[in-house]
Amino acid sequence: MTKITIATRVSDLALWQAYHVKDRIESSFPNVEVVLNKIVSNGDKILDKPLALIGGKGHFTKELEDAMLAGEADIAVHSLKDVPTYIPEGLELVAVTQRQDQSDVFLSHTYKSLDDLPEGAVVGTTSLRRRMQLLQKRPDLKVKDLRGNVNTRLRKLAEGQYDAIILAWIGLNRLDLLKDIPYTDKLSLDMMIPPMGQAALGIEIVCGNEKVREIAESLKDEDTYLCTQIERDFISKIGAGCSAPVACNAVVNGDEVTFRVMLGFPNGTKIMQEKVVCHKNDVENLGKDLAEKMINAGALALLKDAEKVAFKDEMPERL
Repeated sequence: MTKITIATRVSDLALWQAYHVKDRIESSFPNVEVVLNKIVSNGDKILDKPLALIGGKGHFTKELEDAMLAGEADIAVHSLKDVPTYIPEGLELVAVTQRQDQSDVFLSHTYKSLDDLPEGAVVGTTSLRRRMQLLQKRPDLKVKDLRGNVNTRLRKLAEGQYDAIILAWIGLNRLDLLKDIPYTDKLSLDMMIPPMGQAALGIEIVCGNEKVREIAESLKDEDTYLCTQIERDFISKIGAGCSAPVACNAVVNGDEVTFRVMLGFPNGTKIMQEKVVCHKNDVENLGKDLAEKMINAGALALLKDAEKVAFKDEMPERL
């Protein structure tokens, strides 16, 4: 019997993901025993500040990666959207699981949809990506930061602190939380472009163990890996951090790949947006090439200015 240890965060959603991977591994490899090393990440500890102000997405992965490098785990299961494009030496992102529904979803106890919100309605999100796209379409709305785990966010909505909130559909569905919300409206990918890696799991391993690599690669979905690599190439090339409003999503439809990107100011102004459709055989450099095109059109200067105004009221706390 071979024993494999998975490093995972301790949030409800992270544990769902880790147990899902554990079950898949044990089903495919009957002689492998999988145990979990449950770790509280820094991103799970600091719930009163926007993610961009506590160091970005790496705060959800660093402790798990440290555990692997210390020999305390063989595999880490991440929400791929939380995995920075830089992977520490000694570790490798070898597989991405089949992507599920990537949509964001509108949630409210009073209003049926985004279009039904009255002028000045308060919408909760701490995502600069969502803030940018919401205010581009509805500049009359008031967007208010929303932190905490999923249950905390839903409680704040139920208490009336927000007229509506926007969350990822997949997490709510996995935890069976949608049934308790009176009004839910899934947003189309054209209306609300997701972030890099949305609704896919990233499987990170310690380099050098071929058995662990074989097990991890059994979880890989080729189309999802292709799409998320395009997204990660784009983000890496353009250098977009967590304090930059960027949306980035690739989707396979038959033999075609549709790649949507948007960046701009968090208040929904100065938007740069592209949508490209090409054959699956021609996408090797799609993410990098589209990033280069937008850089040549002034994207880097725009992102630099956008970062200056993002969370400007909170910036003194960051120093």
